[in-house]
Amino acid sequence: MPQPPVARLRALRSVELLTPTFGEAADFYAEAWGLAVVESERDAVWLRGTGEEHHALQLTRSHRVGLGRISFAVATPAEVDEAARRLLARGITPVAGPGRLDQVGGGYGLRFTDPEGRLIELTAETWAVRPRGRDEAVPVGVTHAVLNTADIDASVAFYCDVLGLRVSDWSEHQMAFLRCNADHHCIAFNQAEWASLNHVAYEMSSVDHFMRGLGRLRHHGITPQWGPGRHGPGDNTFSYFTDPTGLVCEYTSEVAQVVEDRWIAKVWRRTPELSDLWGTAGAPSQEIRCHMAGTPDPGPLAAPALAEEASA
Repeated sequence: MPQPPVARLRALRSVELLTPTFGEAADFYAEAWGLAVVESERDAVWLRGTGEEHHALQLTRSHRVGLGRISFAVATPAEVDEAARRLLARGITPVAGPGRLDQVGGGYGLRFTDPEGRLIELTAETWAVRPRGRDEAVPVGVTHAVLNTADIDASVAFYCDVLGLRVSDWSEHQMAFLRCNADHHCIAFNQAEWASLNHVAYEMSSVDHFMRGLGRLRHHGITPQWGPGRHGPGDNTFSYFTDPTGLVCEYTSEVAQVVEDRWIAKVWRRTPELSDLWGTAGAPSQEIRCHMAGTPDPGPLAAPALAEEASA
């Protein structure tokens, strides 16, 4: 009999990015991208959007570029404890927790790694933040992360079987879009030569916020490397940029909303007219494709020698 997922994930809370260009990246996300600094230390900074999460992004100083941690929300500490028991039953030992997390943003949670070394965090009872108005054309928070994988079938199976995500759609056998709530996707996998971060997307409140956000970035001398446009799978608007680290970040809005008992996943063809329904973005450049491919990332807990070998 199949084992149940370890938890019911409510939302994608935040991502952590590792960067050697720490100061420049922090300035970019706080001054141009539109996030607000919640707390900062010598080697880390936490930034929030206009949403209710304590932070959407953590930047951590590192000797290499990579994905630090992906954090998902669960409802209660009891669900975290149950997740730990279910992970152990599957032969997966948490690397931290369950318990109170000694970290900025607090929370009760646990962490474990997926088969390609990504660090996954499940948390409940994170710290509250004061309401922040949503009139400005700045991000609400993180809405999805696209992950490059060397084995898309194995990655989709793990995130569905273990974490309980559901497949919303496929883009042929190249991409899979997975959801944990009504949003069409919170995680997507892209078949690639190696595991790495493809990009992180930030939600804008509306198409108007999305376009005004592009205008604000233009005033900072920052223009899209692909976009604006509207994707077929997910029906979301898109505009892609690179941060000072070389990692890809996206403004997006109006992602498709899934009604669980009515939605039928389908396989989309990979054609220009479906990659951009508006026909405004043109083809992605070779430069943005290279940034999306990234470099091999063994994960934040990999031994230093392995990390250096992967980045060589």
